[in-house]
Amino acid sequence: MILKNYTVPIIIICSILCLPCCQSNADKYAADVYKVDQLNTRQETKTVNIISILPAKVSVDNKTNQRAAQIVGGLLGAVAGGVTGDHIGSGNTLGTVAGTITGGTIGAAAGSLVSNNVLVGGVSLTYKDGTKIYTSTQVGKTCQFTPGLAMVVSTKNNETRIQPNAKCPEK
Repeated sequence: MILKNYTVPIIIICSILCLPCCQSNADKYAADVYKVDQLNTRQETKTVNIISILPAKVSVDNKTNQRAAQIVGGLLGAVAGGVTGDHIGSGNTLGTVAGTITGGTIGAAAGSLVSNNVLVGGVSLTYKDGTKIYTSTQVGKTCQFTPGLAMVVSTKNNETRIQPNAKCPEK
């Protein structure tokens, strides 16, 4: 009986705690983040002159978070549906099972509303390399870059990883 009185608040609290799984963390795509197999390896490096820094948006895959939201939504929906079915059916097993299945299905469907792609903050850097001018768009913040000398690290062909040459102010 105590569980029935607290079902809705418990579901609301669990839903709020699960909201962060709907957001994508694109930090792994930043120019100054490396995979383990890129450590302790020789990488071509050169200096360039940053001419302009513009804000950009980068579309990042969010399928992992979408699947997590579907699972969490399904589980929370199943619990809520089971408790509701038990309450409506006055302890009837059929009502509990039907509520659990229905709630789980609705919860998983609600979780699928999380987008499989999200936009994250990025920068579009225009730079001069020798006599040519190029643009490189990457995940990062405009405060991480300043016009002037910067280092480009290449870990594979045609890659431009312009390293931050400034530090964002601490909050």
